[in-house]
Amino acid sequence: MADQLTSAVRPVVPRGERGTNDFTELAKVIGASGLMRRRYGYYWSKLIGAVVVLASALVGFVLIGDTWWQLFTAAGLAVLFTQIAMLGHDAAHRQIFVSGKWNDWTTLVIGNLLVGMSYGWWQHKHTRHHANPNKIGSDPDIELPVVAVTPDQLERRTRKYGPALGWVMAHQGLFFYPILLFEGLSLHASSVRRVVSREPLRRRTVEIAFLAVRIGGYLTLVFFVLSPGVAAAFLAVQLGLFGAYMGLSFAPNHKGMPLVPAGMRLDFLRRQVLMSRNIRGSRILDVAMGGLNYQIEHHLFPSMPRPHLRAASRTVERYCAEHGVAYTQTGLWESYRIVTRYINRVGLGERDPFECPMLLQRQTV
Repeated sequence: MADQLTSAVRPVVPRGERGTNDFTELAKVIGASGLMRRRYGYYWSKLIGAVVVLASALVGFVLIGDTWWQLFTAAGLAVLFTQIAMLGHDAAHRQIFVSGKWNDWTTLVIGNLLVGMSYGWWQHKHTRHHANPNKIGSDPDIELPVVAVTPDQLERRTRKYGPALGWVMAHQGLFFYPILLFEGLSLHASSVRRVVSREPLRRRTVEIAFLAVRIGGYLTLVFFVLSPGVAAAFLAVQLGLFGAYMGLSFAPNHKGMPLVPAGMRLDFLRRQVLMSRNIRGSRILDVAMGGLNYQIEHHLFPSMPRPHLRAASRTVERYCAEHGVAYTQTGLWESYRIVTRYINRVGLGERDPFECPMLLQRQTV
């Protein structure tokens, strides 16, 4: 099937012809509109504000002392750490400064020192995702350790763990959300594994030092201020809500969109637009999701500053309509229903992930 889809798609967008020119033309329109210009005031205020708010939260944590009321502090810190991580995401994509070095060090401080996530680990994984979103064998974001998003993954896990896994996999869409409560712990663990591994990593010493200060210092502070039982509950709430918030912000963007066979080639515009989903909403949602609700624009222009994404979405949507490229957007709750239904259908073996993006485009435009 992959070969048939590849041969069906390849003639539509030959290299160097229409597909390449489509994005080049769009990039010129976006560039001329000024939407790629830096927003230093916006980002400096967020950077300074993040440090001030985090410092104030930690001082308040110490002053409140050993009480179960600290579970509310844990919930607040979960939200704060997620918002700070989203700011690190912006810096990693070169949205904040012109200088690559400034962006790198900003991400190291935000990611490693403030949030406890390795910049090197995230960069390696996220770069591969941006290059080939939803492409089998290329996008690490569809190689989930617990949830199967393709029939092949389902078959491999069923063979490995036996038919008893069948009922769980058939309802995996519902289990997907509780699993997100463990995502925060997983992110910290993956970061530590990466920096101590033998895999190549720039600024390894800096990353290890920052992570040691962040994780070690944070745990020391929590267990110094709180009694063991309260401290354990505090960490469970903070890590659980942090992971859930992160997961709920990223999950709607690509899951349930077409998967691309390993052999299929698409031009850049269609590769990024057809496999991404925008989430409609107010500016409050823009803040809550850190701009990730404009996933199409972010994938087309990763270095576009976050505050310009809303305006860019109107231009990109209009441009896609003019060029016959399906532009998908939906509400937040509907996106979660789509993700749940898709993952469940994979678990039941009903979904063909190699749904041709070009065929899907003709059906939805």
